[in-house]
Amino acid sequence: MGNNLDYGIVGNCRSAALISKTGSVDWCCLPEFDSSSVFAKLLDEKIGGHFSINVDESYTTKQFYIDKTNILVTRFSNGIDVFEVHDFMPRFHKQDGTYYYPPELVRYFKHISGKPTFTVDYNPKLEYAKGKTEIYVKEDFIASLTHGEKFDTLFLYTSFDKNAIVDKKEITLKEDGYFLIGYNEKIFNPTVESIYLDHQRTKVYWLNWIDKTPKYNMYNAQILRSALTLKLLSYDKSGAVLAAATTSLPETIGEVRNWDYRFCWIRDASMVIKVVSQLGHKNMAKRYLNFIIDLIPDKDEKLQIMYGINKEKKLTEYSLDHLSGYKDSKPVRVGNAAYKQKQNDIYGILMDVIHQQFVSFSLDIENTEELWTITKGIVWVVNKHWKEPDKGIWEFRGEDRHFTFSKVLCWVAIDRAIKVAEILNKYHKANKWKIIKDEIKNDIMSNAWSDTANAFTQAYGVEDLDASVLLMEPYGFIDAKDPKYVSTVNAIERELSNDGLLYRYKNKDDFGLPSSSFTICTFWFINSLYKIGEEEKAKAMFDKLLSYSNHLGLFSEDIDFKTKRLLGNFPQAYSHLALIETAINLSNVTTDEKVKSSIAN
Repeated sequence: MGNNLDYGIVGNCRSAALISKTGSVDWCCLPEFDSSSVFAKLLDEKIGGHFSINVDESYTTKQFYIDKTNILVTRFSNGIDVFEVHDFMPRFHKQDGTYYYPPELVRYFKHISGKPTFTVDYNPKLEYAKGKTEIYVKEDFIASLTHGEKFDTLFLYTSFDKNAIVDKKEITLKEDGYFLIGYNEKIFNPTVESIYLDHQRTKVYWLNWIDKTPKYNMYNAQILRSALTLKLLSYDKSGAVLAAATTSLPETIGEVRNWDYRFCWIRDASMVIKVVSQLGHKNMAKRYLNFIIDLIPDKDEKLQIMYGINKEKKLTEYSLDHLSGYKDSKPVRVGNAAYKQKQNDIYGILMDVIHQQFVSFSLDIENTEELWTITKGIVWVVNKHWKEPDKGIWEFRGEDRHFTFSKVLCWVAIDRAIKVAEILNKYHKANKWKIIKDEIKNDIMSNAWSDTANAFTQAYGVEDLDASVLLMEPYGFIDAKDPKYVSTVNAIERELSNDGLLYRYKNKDDFGLPSSSFTICTFWFINSLYKIGEEEKAKAMFDKLLSYSNHLGLFSEDIDFKTKRLLGNFPQAYSHLALIETAINLSNVTTDEKVKSSIAN
């Protein structure tokens, strides 16, 4: 299977790196997720920059994560001479209880047997490889710097001979060694012992984090790997959750649907938080809520669909024309113009998360009052704007329309606001809001249904189908056994399914008919099959979809219909949250899980 996104991800909730299955660092931005790249071979094979480990053809490589952690191991072996490279970004508790998560990548070389030999090609290209990056061997480290458009530096610490590295000379591994790529110069020089300690502490951090997650009868390994990946895409400093760790990986090779996903979309992030808090990870949920509270200062300020991870509101989009793009798919974009779009569904998605916090957590008074203010503000905005068209969940860059999904999520916003009002004994508000809720529901039932299609359609007055309409049931708008929902699921299967994968929609958008499947839509469809009672069919489809992940169980945004190769930004939070939801639905929950959730609540 031509899978091509055969990368593992490591990170520490500050930044991340993608490492190929042969151990080459091909993507890494420092000091933060959305900083300019220091390695970008992913986006330009020739000039992007990489850090590869080269061995002769007698070696084979195998790659895996240390169980229940985000430490990635690439094992090199020729039968006699064996060594492992353990890649990780340090993250652990310090003595004072705060986290240590510096902007650095550690490559710990573990000697297993024999006398393995290798060379390294250390070739950083700072600032998206725009200017020239010069390398200097200093007493304590190898320094790389660029002063083209912008001055930037990078430091490489190592236990190996620095000149041998720069000259790409062969190194024989007799004992454990390391490389540490740091954005900052170290105050204390690392040693093999100190690096080993960081490795162990980071391992313990991940083991402790994942231990909070319940155990499931089925798909437990996939749920845990997806949960660990979602945690990697959360940004510790602000509580933001990124859509993905990359920019400009194309939805279709050679086309222009390439976007920067290193931002926090309210929709993706809220859905991630909902799933992660169901798995018992309360802190991530609390910190994301605070991120949102900080972003809504004025009572009538419209919410943007997305923000920068440090709460930036302006995400100007521009292209890096000197980079050839992934598999020559130009342009490479930085920033995302979609931040200006109007999408009415985000209010419902956010309100759903706020309601869930009220149900799951005992919130302190201050937070409760802020969230109640936000709730009233959301109702005000939705009541004022729900009748207006928008760009919809798929961010059509054409004209605004009355998208069914957006309308349903306006209903969700009011429905969850009513539930919050009832929790807080604000019954006069709840009763007032019920009138709006009924009005929206009647509007949808009379305008979104098509007798011709025998289904709820993408938008009012059209026959086109859309996978997002499947979410009417999980959001509680309609019952799974309702004949209209069942016939919608069947119609979507007929129209949008292609060899076990789903189109988002088939009507031509701004770029023509998509040739790849949006991974999350197939998960949504499998969930719908399960809900309408077709459990066996759902399970068979799920197992098949899982087989399209890469060698480490990771998914990107899209899957090519024909070749089943992964496409789009990677790893994609959206795909992994939907994987978890579907796996939990299809897995019979164990008693251990029930005990844990009753304790947690």
